[in-house]
Amino acid sequence: MFSRDTWREIFTTIRKNKLRTFLSGFTVALGILIFIALSGMANGLINTFNEFFGDDATNVLYVFPGRTSLPYKGYKANRTIEFDNSDLADIRENFPMFVQYISPRINRTATVAYKQESNDYTTIGVDWGQQFAEKTIIMRGRYINQRDVAERTRNAVIGRLVERDLFGSENAIGKFIDVGGSVFKVIGVFQDDGGDNEERQIYIPYTTRQLIEKNTDKIQQIVVQFKPELGYTGAMALERNMSRLLKDKKFINPEDQNGFFIRNVAEQLKQNQDFAGVLQLIATLVAIGTIIAGIIGISNIMVYVVKERTKEIGIRKAIGATPANVTSTILLESIFITTLSGFTGMLLGIGLLAWIGDRLKDDYFITSPYIGTGVALFATLLLIVFGGIAGYVPARRAARIKPILAL
Repeated sequence: MFSRDTWREIFTTIRKNKLRTFLSGFTVALGILIFIALSGMANGLINTFNEFFGDDATNVLYVFPGRTSLPYKGYKANRTIEFDNSDLADIRENFPMFVQYISPRINRTATVAYKQESNDYTTIGVDWGQQFAEKTIIMRGRYINQRDVAERTRNAVIGRLVERDLFGSENAIGKFIDVGGSVFKVIGVFQDDGGDNEERQIYIPYTTRQLIEKNTDKIQQIVVQFKPELGYTGAMALERNMSRLLKDKKFINPEDQNGFFIRNVAEQLKQNQDFAGVLQLIATLVAIGTIIAGIIGISNIMVYVVKERTKEIGIRKAIGATPANVTSTILLESIFITTLSGFTGMLLGIGLLAWIGDRLKDDYFITSPYIGTGVALFATLLLIVFGGIAGYVPARRAARIKPILAL
């Protein structure tokens, strides 16, 4: 196998048949390149889904009020549903073993001013548990706590970009801002991976917002964060039971789907993961098909090579070459070309994924496509093994050629 003469003969054959060698190698390299590219892009699609849902906690239910579409128990259709503080208490009381945090949300737009600077921002009245549902990252200071909610303090947590807009290079912690005519003290500055819009928001205690609005108890939205160990099945059961509770309390027809809406992040995540998994499976099957096509291509080319070299093989056997010599020479040529082309295709595929990076993120939702080193090596080695098998079959046939028939 390691005979210098054998390898000299292999390289001589390759130099004399450059086109044939190139086509053989191109088939192998293209198969590996397509496999790595498709697998990497499927992983990039999954990265996009994970990034989209990674900004907020996935064990969360968002409950939005709506308008009824069916009459029920003497109540007419087209009735506007409102949530209030008692709904928070009822959810806590009925699902104490499942609910981890619960927070209302009251969104308002207000002009916020500090000294000579002012701008319009979204202010959100929340409870202290909202920090965990939104995965809010506190850069300086602190988030709203239970005392702020209980005592209706006028404390505010502002986004990073709010601080930059209003305070410039000045530290906002401890300063006072005018929020729609009410003075609030800045107790914290946060950042959020959700983007600029998230970081141009201001959080205040929801009880303070209700106090400002003539001491109302109305809330705009309910955010329920359930315990992660419930999983997908538990999340769906909690959604159904909570929906039943709210429909009974608000006198909404059980068949009415418009009285309020529940956005179950766990359900959305699973649906998108299933979709991404199907796409990944399709990409993998196409990639495997490409590799198989490459193997068939190698086999066909090696059959042609043996047929083309029939007279040469006959001469070699006539002057004393054994069947093992003939088989090993052709087999080594096949393995050498396959190995060199396979690793070339692998490196080109990995390089292509690195070059793509986030270029396809906006148009095709593919973020940082990648393929595991182990998977890439396994696919390449698998192709090399089958390339060897593809070369062995015609090589064995060549070894059986009788010199007199070949000549």
